[in-house]
Amino acid sequence: MVYVKWVFWGLFWVFVAGFFHYTLPQNDIVRIADTYEKRIDFGENSIFWSSPDAGNATGTVNRDVFFVQAFYENERPMVYRNEDTGWSWPPYFKFDTANLQAEATDLKSTKEAPNWVAIKHYGWRNEFLSIYPNAVGVKAVAGPDVRIIPWLNIIILTLFAAVAWAVYVRWRRFREARIDPVLEDVNESLEAAGDNLAEKRGRLRRWLDTWKSKPRR
Repeated sequence: MVYVKWVFWGLFWVFVAGFFHYTLPQNDIVRIADTYEKRIDFGENSIFWSSPDAGNATGTVNRDVFFVQAFYENERPMVYRNEDTGWSWPPYFKFDTANLQAEATDLKSTKEAPNWVAIKHYGWRNEFLSIYPNAVGVKAVAGPDVRIIPWLNIIILTLFAAVAWAVYVRWRRFREARIDPVLEDVNESLEAAGDNLAEKRGRLRRWLDTWKSKPRR
């Protein structure tokens, strides 16, 4: 049971970490190489795509999606999708997909004369599953060495840690005050029952021994 407990809590915290890593905003300092629009047929990876843009038809099996092609300073490529989040999860309330695409197009540059930008996004990039992070903001920065402090992430994670600690402390106090005494009483009752049963077995064994034939002299 101890191993089951640790496996359960390990998987639980891995899920929590993955949830925050996917949902919270991140900033990449990149050079935008191109922007384009592509028709996407949704399949098994549909959960990693946003809902249709506000005002468009829902329930369609395919639609046009904006993309932004970019490169890091080390020339490693990164591709972002550009979709509205609307009122759904995660709660970025993004309705300006077309405006962001126009801003990204205006910030395009070449390797010889790069313009560095910070693309704020959430989500993951996975080539095998064909999933892309969703860009939610773009702005020009001074250079590739700019560091953006994720104040929002720090605040959210701090609040979550505080809430998790408060829940843990209250649960521990509740367990010590209500559950542990009951378990101790149950354990003592089981031990007493076991001692009583052992005593009865001993009496029965001694009584049976009296019926055994005595050795002849």
